[in-house]
Amino acid sequence: MGIFILRQLGVMLLTALCLTFIVFFLTNLYPNLEKLAKTQGNFRMSEEEVQSWLEPRGYTDPMLVKYGRWLGVVPGWINEDAEGKVTGKCFKSDTAVDDRRTFCGVLQGDWGFSLVFKDDVGGLVATRLGATGKLMGFVLLLMVPLSLIVGVLAGMREGSGLDRSLSTFSIATTATPEYVSGVVFIALLASSKFGLSPLLAEWGWIDGKTLFSGSATKAVEDATFANFTLPVLTIALYGMGYIARMTRASMTEVMTAQYIRTARLKGVSFGNIVMKHALRNALIAPFTVIMLQIPWLLNGVVIVETLFNYKGFGWLLVQAAGNNDIELLLAVSVVSVVVVLITQLISDIGYVFLNPRIRIS
Repeated sequence: MGIFILRQLGVMLLTALCLTFIVFFLTNLYPNLEKLAKTQGNFRMSEEEVQSWLEPRGYTDPMLVKYGRWLGVVPGWINEDAEGKVTGKCFKSDTAVDDRRTFCGVLQGDWGFSLVFKDDVGGLVATRLGATGKLMGFVLLLMVPLSLIVGVLAGMREGSGLDRSLSTFSIATTATPEYVSGVVFIALLASSKFGLSPLLAEWGWIDGKTLFSGSATKAVEDATFANFTLPVLTIALYGMGYIARMTRASMTEVMTAQYIRTARLKGVSFGNIVMKHALRNALIAPFTVIMLQIPWLLNGVVIVETLFNYKGFGWLLVQAAGNNDIELLLAVSVVSVVVVLITQLISDIGYVFLNPRIRIS
């Protein structure tokens, strides 16, 4: 197992380097750099003025050199103007000579500076990632148990009325995008003029004008049942259908296995067959799917966080891309890559433990 994990970690490291270089290359193409220069200067800058802004800051250097600086394995750029004032990537102009750093990149914990938020990129990403992590936690607590229950119930008796009903429900939830279900939930449950809220207020069943809040801005700091339910429900409803369908397919396959037929011939009750023999084997495939839902939640919440104005990781990605904040966009992309690779590693290790037929060498 140790050799297997080390081999997987090596593959992860190589994959991370390749993917981060691709992202770095795309974000550092000249059109993006030109837009960055004009955003920081003015949009009427000439080509010569753009070059004069980019060159002292190291943006015109070779791509591999810039990537090495971003990683922290190549010394940062140093520039001296006509007046003898020295500035650099790793230090400010008023920094003492002895205190000037040579390397400052991701490996040194320096993710750069956000030109939009005027703050350290590492702190921004950590804060917003924590907010999305809280959202993901509640989504998984709701989505995983419900989807497994629906999938198991549907797969126990293939072709039954219950199977058809639950399968139709699963397909409908998967086929409904988050921006559709989110808008429907807001209209039905968070509007003071339409949906259920006016009726409930008229009957005196709720204290305020609406049952839920259509904005989750305050939920970042103070999550309540009113302002946090709709974002969680919107994401969970969309992801639940796919896990339920995979669980149903796995359960159906297990229920037709030879050892299940043998248990039936021996007179074992249907409940014992499901709980003691079929359930564990049926949950092997859904485990992998559930782990893959984590990176999807991290990046797929962009629509939901924007819709409900929940300022998490997805919202930060939109702001970075929309404002051409290269340093912030790189950090968000790298975190996404790392999360995908880590969840894939956990999925591979968990699959080995859950399925005794798998052997590693």
